[in-house]
Amino acid sequence: MTPTAASRTARERLLTAAGELFYESGIAATGVDAVLQRAGVSPATMYAHFAGKDGLVAAYLEDRYSAWHATWDDVLAELDDPVDRLLSVFDAVDRYRQREGNRRGCAFLAAATELPPGHPGQPWLAADSLLLTGRLRELAVAAGVDDPDEAAATLLLCYDGALARSAREWTTPDLGAGDPVRRARDVAAAWLTSRGTGAPA
Repeated sequence: MTPTAASRTARERLLTAAGELFYESGIAATGVDAVLQRAGVSPATMYAHFAGKDGLVAAYLEDRYSAWHATWDDVLAELDDPVDRLLSVFDAVDRYRQREGNRRGCAFLAAATELPPGHPGQPWLAADSLLLTGRLRELAVAAGVDDPDEAAATLLLCYDGALARSAREWTTPDLGAGDPVRRARDVAAAWLTSRGTGAPA
């Protein structure tokens, strides 16, 4: 373990290790031993902070949710134009990927296919969905879209499709035809223009 890694708390090291491994390999495929080895901590230390693997998964998703929420907040704070603000979800994804180095798709969509009902990580999957749908609708209202619910649903479809495509291109790079997130932003902008909603940048 490097001095920098050792200087972080055991909880931070566990969350970092879990975040890397759950995202890279999947939650089900990642055993606790792999997380402990990468974090450089003992089982007793992990159980002092988390209620087993399920608790660690929930904390991992909470950590990602907080980082994603903060990134989108940062992007919105830089924008004034209502249509640009509505399209900011794509800009936020792009910035989040640059900060975190994540290009394998959405951790929440991936986790949704793995976590059973009642899992302690489920509330964070719900929180992500509520953030997306609620904020997109609010931004659509502010942009003067005639049907904010339809706009939110359409942009969310573009968003989900872009992240799913990112995951597909991660495993099959030769499918690539440009950045899916930027293509999705263009599609969403064109759809908004077709509805007479401003002229997105």
